[in-house]
Amino acid sequence: MGTFFKNCEHPESRWSKCPHPYTIRYRNAAGAQTEEAGFPTQDSAIERLSEIYKEKKARPQSQAKAERIEKYGPMRFREYTEEWKAGQRHLATSSVRHLESLLEHHIYPALGSRRMNSFDHKVVDGFIRTMERANAGLATQSNAYDKVRAILLDAHRLGIFPDNPLHGVKAPQYDPDRAVIPSLEQLRAIRTAGDDTWLVIVDLMSGCGLRNGEAAAVNINNIVADDVYRITEQVIKSTGKYGPLKHRKAGDYRDVPLPARIRESIEWYAEKHGTVNGYLLRRPTDPTKPYPGWHLSNQWQRIKRSGAIEIPEGMVLYSLRHFFASNCLSNGIPITDVAEWMGHRSLDVTFKIYRHLMPGSIGTAAKVLDLALAK
Repeated sequence: MGTFFKNCEHPESRWSKCPHPYTIRYRNAAGAQTEEAGFPTQDSAIERLSEIYKEKKARPQSQAKAERIEKYGPMRFREYTEEWKAGQRHLATSSVRHLESLLEHHIYPALGSRRMNSFDHKVVDGFIRTMERANAGLATQSNAYDKVRAILLDAHRLGIFPDNPLHGVKAPQYDPDRAVIPSLEQLRAIRTAGDDTWLVIVDLMSGCGLRNGEAAAVNINNIVADDVYRITEQVIKSTGKYGPLKHRKAGDYRDVPLPARIRESIEWYAEKHGTVNGYLLRRPTDPTKPYPGWHLSNQWQRIKRSGAIEIPEGMVLYSLRHFFASNCLSNGIPITDVAEWMGHRSLDVTFKIYRHLMPGSIGTAAKVLDLALAK
């Protein structure tokens, strides 16, 4: 509710007898700290604080909205965003780094000093054009716009804008390139083209859909059933340490199907090379540290340069994960399950990348539906 005190040299135990007036301190409607002085007695100071409290309680919703507009409207975008960012406690460490990179390199330079109450669809359109002129990639444009959109929608819910500042804005259209997927013959050649570590990682990515960093963190204790592997962490590329899964908080996990042959690969490697606290893969020069991403990339580059096996144009290390999705979808496994197993943030991501792999067509659907129609 607030506090009362005296600005004098007397201790609090002497306030009732000293002649100096009381001062009260409280937060005003805009959230700013405010003081009022000149109260002759403690009772009069408390009475005034009670009046202020009752006024706040009785204040209508429209008045509260006006106060939010008064507080946040003149605020700079950077300041508002930093306050908003502090509330994004659900973001994983890697997601926070990605957000901060977008803010510092793309969003703040263009919008950081702008006052919140000056945003409308023209400002947002101008931001997108700024990124286009700077030749930012479509993926970067899309990600940066998504962050600006989330921040402005948060402000819109507070009532800062009379109209949605995103209404009518055409978002950047990022359409991932069609995945280049190895054939079964190519996959067989790729998995045996490197060392034992390489073989296990290829099996985990192509057989269970793990990301590179997730495969590098493979742990035999994560085989929670004969046919289930639990993904609990990954090796973070920027730090070389174990960390939470992409788009997930520490402690989150996802369970994926574990084909028998992939389980056998894990068990074979563990028996042949041993484990450290259950972890199979370690840094070659220092077994106390996790397996480094650069070591995997170096093997892939050596395999490509050797020319010993056929690697189609556009195929990348990540294509091994695409093989998993292709194998699932071509065998009729629902795309909702595939999205969950691959750890995609939304079904839209899975659909954009793998739509062309889904079996069936509109013509096939028409024939199937026709069989069940009344005649």
